[in-house]
Amino acid sequence: MKTIEVCLTPDLIHQHDLTGKIVVVVDIFRATSCIVTGLANGVESIKPVGEVEECKALGKQGYLMAGERGGQKVEGFDMGNSPFEYLEEKVKGKKVAISTTNGSQAILKSEGADAILIGSFLNLEALTEYILQLPIGVVVHCAGWKGTPNLEDTLFAGALIDECAEEMEPIGDSALLAHQLFIANHENLLGLALTSSHAERLRGFGIEKDVEFCLEVSKYPVVPKLIDGELVS
Repeated sequence: MKTIEVCLTPDLIHQHDLTGKIVVVVDIFRATSCIVTGLANGVESIKPVGEVEECKALGKQGYLMAGERGGQKVEGFDMGNSPFEYLEEKVKGKKVAISTTNGSQAILKSEGADAILIGSFLNLEALTEYILQLPIGVVVHCAGWKGTPNLEDTLFAGALIDECAEEMEPIGDSALLAHQLFIANHENLLGLALTSSHAERLRGFGIEKDVEFCLEVSKYPVVPKLIDGELVS
C-alpha cells in the first residue's frame, strides 16, 4: 500500500526522504489557498520565490507581484495574500510572482520530490483524486508559521489522510496526530480553525472573510503543479 506522511513545518522537512514521492505543500492561511483560487480563475502561472527583491525583479519582467510579510501586503506589490484578490479580472491571463512568509518557502524547500503539488481545502477533492491515481507515496508539507507547526495546516493534512484512508497508509506520529485532529473536528472545521493563532492575526488585520473562504471544501477542480519553477494547473 502507498504511504502518506506529514511534515508539520519546513524546519523538519530534512527528516523526510522526498525521493520518489509526491510533496503536497499546504499553507491554508493563505498562500496555497490563493494559488488554487488564482489558477482556477484564469491566472496563467504562479512563480514562488523566496525574497521580496526576487519578486520585484520579476515584476519588471511583466509578472504581477504578490505576497506578504507578517500577514500584511508588501509595500509596492500589486497584490497581497488574500484569495479575493485572485478573483479580480486583472489577474486573468497573467503570470504572478509570489513571496510569502511561510508558503513560498515551503514550496522551495520541497525540492527533490518527484512532483510538487499545492493543497488546500478549496481543492481537496480534486487533489485526492489526482494523487490516488499515481503509484507513489505522498509527503504533506505544512508551511506552519515561521518554523513552528500550526493548527490549520495540520487539520488539512488530517483531512487529506482521511480522504485517502482506503488506499494509503499513514506513516509516523505526525500523520496520526493530524488524522486524529481532523476526525475529532471534522464537523466544525471553521470553528476550530478560528481558534488558531494565525486566524487571530488575520482578524487583527480585519480580514475574517479570508479565513472563512479558505475553509470552503472542494470549491475548485484544479491541482496546481510545479513545472520548471512555475505553478500551473
